[in-house]
Amino acid sequence: MKQVPTLDIRRYDTDRDAFVAELGAAYRQFGFCCISGHGIPRDLIDGAYQAFEQFFALPADTKMKYHVPGSGGARGYTPFKVETAKDSRFPDLKEFWHVGREIPRDSKFADVMPPNLWPEEVPQFKPCGYGLYEALDQLGTRVLRALALHIGLPENYFEDKTDQGNSILRPIHYPPITEENIPNVRAGAHEDINFITLLVGASAEGLEVLSEGEWLPITTEGDAIVVNIGDMLQRLTNHVYPSTSHRVVNPQNENARKPRYSVPFFLHPNPDVVLDPLPECVTADNPSRYDTSLTSHEYLMQRLREIKLI
Repeated sequence: MKQVPTLDIRRYDTDRDAFVAELGAAYRQFGFCCISGHGIPRDLIDGAYQAFEQFFALPADTKMKYHVPGSGGARGYTPFKVETAKDSRFPDLKEFWHVGREIPRDSKFADVMPPNLWPEEVPQFKPCGYGLYEALDQLGTRVLRALALHIGLPENYFEDKTDQGNSILRPIHYPPITEENIPNVRAGAHEDINFITLLVGASAEGLEVLSEGEWLPITTEGDAIVVNIGDMLQRLTNHVYPSTSHRVVNPQNENARKPRYSVPFFLHPNPDVVLDPLPECVTADNPSRYDTSLTSHEYLMQRLREIKLI
């Protein structure tokens, strides 16, 4: 049976050419790969999960103190059944929180990257949440180095294009499903908006990726983190790296009665990065698929409207 491979990122330092070739092949085929050997401490991940679970267990009116209407959920809390997958009639069965990059308030991006909110009821939320944010940001940078080499770019090509990226850590809570035959799923089939997504906590069943017309389940083992391509990188690489549909289905067993938590990190380019196809990715066999220029921030706003967050 086909499955998304798991690759050890430590091989980037010991067996670089082979690692880059295998990673590139995985992304060209699936748009997904599982990354092990990343070195993010288990206690940081566990501590963050505990803090997030404590927050989601708070009373609804307490959580709503951190909801910012009209912000598209850019920071703070977004309640249950708000986000709706593009072209879906039914909202997703989830609530979530957004942690963004801490930037100086005199930054040129301050108007599009608001300050973070932190729940005072859960003191560990900020140190654990932002610690995990930074660890995943650094891991994403390492993955992008290998992706750059695979398409003939310099190793550090992406670094000055993501160092002020409007990246988001999104702790998600999918509550237990108590009704029978509901039309909603935990997360409808969708593609991600950003450059790459790093998902901590795909050990619970439910995540599936669409490959050649069939849905493949993805569950990780050990320390592996699922990393997938988003639409912005698909556009920039002229679809050499595909952004693949994925979803979180409702379990067909007793696990439906249990809550599910997951924590994706959406690595975004800096808001002013222009997403025109790279010359290295435009060939006679793969002519440019885009004739209009737009920045990553313009693209983000367009997509947030489509998924009903703004």
